[in-house]
Amino acid sequence: MSENRAATRVLVLNSGSSSVKYQLLDMSDSSRLAVGLVERIGEETSRLVHTPPANAGRGPQLTDGGEKRERTAPIADHDAALKAVAEELAADGLGLDSPELAVIGHRVVHGGRHFTEPTVIDDAVLAEIERLIPVAPLHNPANLTGIRTAQALRPDLPQVAVFDTAFHTTMPESASRYAIDVKTADEHRIRRYGFHGTSHAYVSRETAKLLGKDPSEVNVIVLHLGNGASASAVRGGRCVDTSMGLTPLEGLVMGTRSGDLDPAVIFHLMRVGGMSADEIDALLNKKSGLIGLCGDNDMREIRRRVDEGDEQARLAFDIYIHRLKKYIGAYYAVLGRVDAVAFTAGVGENAAPVREAAVTGLEELGLAVDSELNATRADGPRLISPEYARVAVAVVPTDEELEIARQSYALVTPARTENGNA
Repeated sequence: MSENRAATRVLVLNSGSSSVKYQLLDMSDSSRLAVGLVERIGEETSRLVHTPPANAGRGPQLTDGGEKRERTAPIADHDAALKAVAEELAADGLGLDSPELAVIGHRVVHGGRHFTEPTVIDDAVLAEIERLIPVAPLHNPANLTGIRTAQALRPDLPQVAVFDTAFHTTMPESASRYAIDVKTADEHRIRRYGFHGTSHAYVSRETAKLLGKDPSEVNVIVLHLGNGASASAVRGGRCVDTSMGLTPLEGLVMGTRSGDLDPAVIFHLMRVGGMSADEIDALLNKKSGLIGLCGDNDMREIRRRVDEGDEQARLAFDIYIHRLKKYIGAYYAVLGRVDAVAFTAGVGENAAPVREAAVTGLEELGLAVDSELNATRADGPRLISPEYARVAVAVVPTDEELEIARQSYALVTPARTENGNA
């Protein structure tokens, strides 16, 4: 391989507490060269699933991918996990030592108020991410571990942090502040940060493109509906409100999270139920939402049960839709004018009954769904509203990895070009 070939590849890492998701992309054409997942890190049953390019051995390209390779063996820690990833990539001629690798981009869940855009990682950035651990105890430690491991593997390569919270830092104080004592809030960094920001940024921009307009001209309500779920109000490409708050617990009904809740419920459970803070935390984050309401957090299974007449599943679905409609209406009011409502993520992209139910009854707001278009499955962005609808309703597949890759590559490319390296 020529040393003079342009460095256009980006490795995107999403490190969880016991997992690493990764993608290798070529930014010359936004193609995916490899996709994979390491899970159950630290257990005897660790598993790595790697999908190479379809023409591995003959030069990588964007395809649906070749035949998946899977290895099941103990992987002790994140260091061992990333070394295993590097081995899989090297087997396809895509090794981390390649001069074509320009940057490693990391998903970091919480950037607080300090990080408003993608940031090249140095010691000061690592220290700030670590300082934010109290407001993201489940996510930031794992993100830090992934960063430090990647730095050890390629200390010469720029590493970029792309923050879930960054897109939401444009919210005005009227949307981001809670109505509690200001001194207490500031001392403990209590405010609404929002999450899923890379998805909301990508989808709002792609929705504008679908409408044939510049993002600065479009007001969009984005509904990111997966096991975790959030809504955002985006005015002219900038977030002005979002449903998640200090943590990802606030807002919509989710797979296992309660979403919006009277805070006094927590005091009641402590005083009357005798529950500890940790027990309530587990209840609201892991045993609530859809799974708390009906025992299932898979929307496909819930819809199957609804179709069979299961009343508990029907109630769970109705509560989910009720909360969703409330946020659509609220964000319509916040924006004043809405050009599109965009559904994305696992449920948003695949559950036609959710989309139809969420819009039904909002005809006076200019919203409607064409049943035939809604039921038709397709891979790319598409409109599912009838031509007469004042507000477009769209299904826009999210691509957080591509968004991270784009932001990371754009950040380091000018510097590389100036130094004569690209």
